[in-house]
Amino acid sequence: MDLVNRYILDAMVHLAVLIGGAALPAAILVILFRRADRARPEPVGLIGRSVLYGFLATIPAIALELLVGIPAAYLPGLAGAAWSAFVTAALVEEGVKYFFLSRYLLRNEAFDEVMDGIVYAACVSLGFAFAENLMYGVGGGWVLLFRAFTAVPMHAAATGIMGYWLGLSKRESDSALAASCRRKGFIAAVVVHGFYDFFLFAGPPLAVGAILTLFVAVRALRRLVRRAKELDDAAASTRRALGLS
Repeated sequence: MDLVNRYILDAMVHLAVLIGGAALPAAILVILFRRADRARPEPVGLIGRSVLYGFLATIPAIALELLVGIPAAYLPGLAGAAWSAFVTAALVEEGVKYFFLSRYLLRNEAFDEVMDGIVYAACVSLGFAFAENLMYGVGGGWVLLFRAFTAVPMHAAATGIMGYWLGLSKRESDSALAASCRRKGFIAAVVVHGFYDFFLFAGPPLAVGAILTLFVAVRALRRLVRRAKELDDAAASTRRALGLS
């Protein structure tokens, strides 16, 4: 009986470490994105729902990837890596994130600034990364440590860039221009995600390109965060001047 209890205890400890290790990098980034939006922060409940949407988005993503990934097995060398990276991974994963963002968050009344798009998109992506971490983390703690500094921030950067363009689309009264912003954001996310995965799938020495892609994407997102805050501050000043807020 003691042996059984010890086995159960060890299993519970292992599960707790797995969940904690999978959640920690995503949680830290969620906090950082929320701090970046502290001038006019989003509702905590909606932030939590955004993370949950991202977590749930892995379910259709897995099903779609199993189907969409079939052609990669018949493509040679780098062609197969490109299909897996840009279509199976990037197009599908950013596509399901975009669906949850546009279906459940974009029309929410709390989503009323450009920075909001970055925050909500990043939170959806981090919920997705958390779920991925749970799956990959079964392979060992080193996998989680590696992903904490690579795949997790990559998800946040790629989808966060898309969120900037979704936020811009909320400012457009012209439906065609708004749709153009959304397309630009989606394409940008797929490109970032695709190049990151392509370099990884291609293997050494090209794998270093994944780190370069991550570096460029993070820098781009930081610039967009600054730009989003400038736009939102200007809009808030205009509303105050007009006595609208």
